[in-house]
Amino acid sequence: MTVNFITFGCKVNQYESESMREELLNKGFSAADETADIFIINSCTVTKESDRKTKKTINRIRREHPNSVIVLTGCLPQSSPKIAEALDVDIVLGNTEKRDLAGAISAYLKNKQKTVIINKHEKEEAFAKYHITKFAERSRAYIKIEDGCNRGCTYCIIPKARGRIRSRSLSEIKEESVRLSNAGFKEIVLVGINLSSYQFGLANAVKAAALANGIKRVRLGSLEPDLTTKELLLALKEIPEFCPQFHLALQSGCDNTLKRMNRLYTTREFSELTKTIREIFKDASFTTDIMVGFAGETQEDFEESCEFVKKTGFLHCHIFPYSVREGTFAANYKNQLTKAQKEERAKKMKEVCEQVSLKERQKYIGLTKEVLLETDGSGYTKEYLRVYLNDYKENSEDFSEQNNFSGDIINVKILSVFKDGVKAEKI
Repeated sequence: MTVNFITFGCKVNQYESESMREELLNKGFSAADETADIFIINSCTVTKESDRKTKKTINRIRREHPNSVIVLTGCLPQSSPKIAEALDVDIVLGNTEKRDLAGAISAYLKNKQKTVIINKHEKEEAFAKYHITKFAERSRAYIKIEDGCNRGCTYCIIPKARGRIRSRSLSEIKEESVRLSNAGFKEIVLVGINLSSYQFGLANAVKAAALANGIKRVRLGSLEPDLTTKELLLALKEIPEFCPQFHLALQSGCDNTLKRMNRLYTTREFSELTKTIREIFKDASFTTDIMVGFAGETQEDFEESCEFVKKTGFLHCHIFPYSVREGTFAANYKNQLTKAQKEERAKKMKEVCEQVSLKERQKYIGLTKEVLLETDGSGYTKEYLRVYLNDYKENSEDFSEQNNFSGDIINVKILSVFKDGVKAEKI
């Protein structure tokens, strides 16, 4: 039987989809790009928009492929089981049940009765043992090393969807890195729901991943500013493979808003952290997430956030409007903004971030950098600056076959800013 995976949300979800895909292929299933006997939807529920996309996709698949089996798993059913059970799908699995996807499919094919298996996360739950040997259609591979979150951000439903913090062993990280290196990958990205809370030390995790022969780069996913210590930074500095791109989850550049969000740092502390990082890593770059329109955010709060972004110097910002999530503290806050207000602020913040990014990218003109190439003739530096080669071909499916260097690391000279990155020539 053929299977098609559709994944929404974070890098952890992407990793878990790859693991489930490998499991099914090893048990005799075949991969399909569009028409398939079985569709597996790995959902995200961080915002209402995430839920909307999942529901829209389910409706489309049911309409276009009425005889196919639809499996819904991920954070939507885990956090909202009643909503998930009511959707027009055949199998519903919570996050803890993803590991037995093949068994759930087999049972359904025998009895053809709708299956719903969603168990609550346990307080002392063990780290789920996923593993992968490759990462389809990517030049870098993710390794999930942490799951769950114990923090109490007032807007966030993810602790309910993912449970409490649990971590993967260092030996398992090394073993998976070896497998991925053997498959030809040169860059590893370590990911988690709250990566900064990795139990055995992030620097140790980076070292474990870098031990595999052939791994030239190790990158970290999103970090919590208040948990990113100077001790950690100095340890990372000693690892040649570490990529000095720091994705620090800002959320807001306004102290009033950060306090209502229950984020455990101030803008001053955030600024001090970026200063320390720049002192330790001369090539450091910063990326971030910024929420606009949080409950009670005044126009003055928003403008303050914009000004903070301008002075911090982010290479890239992921901007999203605040979304009310039932079951969170902020859902009961007064002074909720309208959809129109949030959309307007998202538009304004995007303009601010684009200008900031432009200034950051201009700093690279004339420099020589190493680039890990993608399949289309673009790629990324260690700082996560996107580089487009002179012979870049947008939407070209055969570019990598013609050039045969996807996944290679090459030296380039940066010539000018271009699109969301820079233009460069191969040296």
